Amino acid sequence: MSKDQQKKVDIGGQAVLEGVMMKAPEYIAIAVRRPNGDIVVKRESHQSPAKKHKWMGWPFIRGAVNMALMLKLGMQVLEDSSTMLGESEEPDKLEKWLEKKFGTKAEKVMMGIAMALAVILSVGLFVLLPNLPAKALRQAGWSLTSVNLISGLIRTAILLAYLWIVGLQKDMRRTFQYHGSEHKTVYCHEHELPLTPQNAQKFSCLHPRCGTSFLLLTFILSIVFYSVIDQVILNTTGFDLGQNYLMRILTRLLLLPLVAGIGYEALKALAHAETPLTRALRWPGMQLQRLTTRQPTDEMCEVAIVAMNAALHGLPEGETTPEGWVLLPKEAA
Repeated sequence: MSKDQQKKVDIGGQAVLEGVMMKAPEYIAIAVRRPNGDIVVKRESHQSPAKKHKWMGWPFIRGAVNMALMLKLGMQVLEDSSTMLGESEEPDKLEKWLEKKFGTKAEKVMMGIAMALAVILSVGLFVLLPNLPAKALRQAGWSLTSVNLISGLIRTAILLAYLWIVGLQKDMRRTFQYHGSEHKTVYCHEHELPLTPQNAQKFSCLHPRCGTSFLLLTFILSIVFYSVIDQVILNTTGFDLGQNYLMRILTRLLLLPLVAGIGYEALKALAHAETPLTRALRWPGMQLQRLTTRQPTDEMCEVAIVAMNAALHGLPEGETTPEGWVLLPKEAA
């Protein structure tokens, strides 16, 4: 892929432990800064599922595919960044037991457990809990639309509270700074400026294609979507999803991929259009990013730039570690 072609595609990323992951169409790269100031960077090929299965790239389907992929990839790169930092910790009892039980597959088992717990927590907080008042509200005479609006507001309030509480932790504040450096570097690349910390710092920490915006946009669209679905089911079958908690939860879980697909298409459409209307529609999501980003230092932007260059152009020259990573000494980074 030529340099000009690369500039036309969306480059995404993610903050990791003391670093940044950047994802280009064919490669992902992770760069982290070790406690001694050195930067270590790795690069590996990455193929979109849509290249193997065209239907996974279809509109509204690709959003659900992307959500599942980013959950898996996100967990993996966080684990990778922890290893790259070079700070070994004594394994706890569970890790020792898994290593004894599964041997070399223990790491994958741990990742599977972590992903399962993340999914369970998400379902509990954003599906089970917000829908608890539905039956009582329906019995009190509230309309399905009103019930879904209340559920959506509860879901959004939980999200805001969760992000605010997480941001109080010192380690997470640093991760949010790296999140800001990722956004600034992506902006710098999109504006075709030389990738330097000074150029990157000119841009905002808030980016229209951020996953934080995706969450809020999906939450808002779900209120409208579920209200329509609930009303259609009520009118055609007479079954009131507001009165049956288990069926209500089941429909939410089954339709979640479609809701994610709609949110993904809306996010891409709003991100690539510059009109007063699209700017107004994406404004709430951009403001929510103030909870998940912080102003980065030049050194953090430097790490994000190393990751961006590696994802687009290959690993830099430097000392190679036994794992195949490139080590950039503090003076050379």
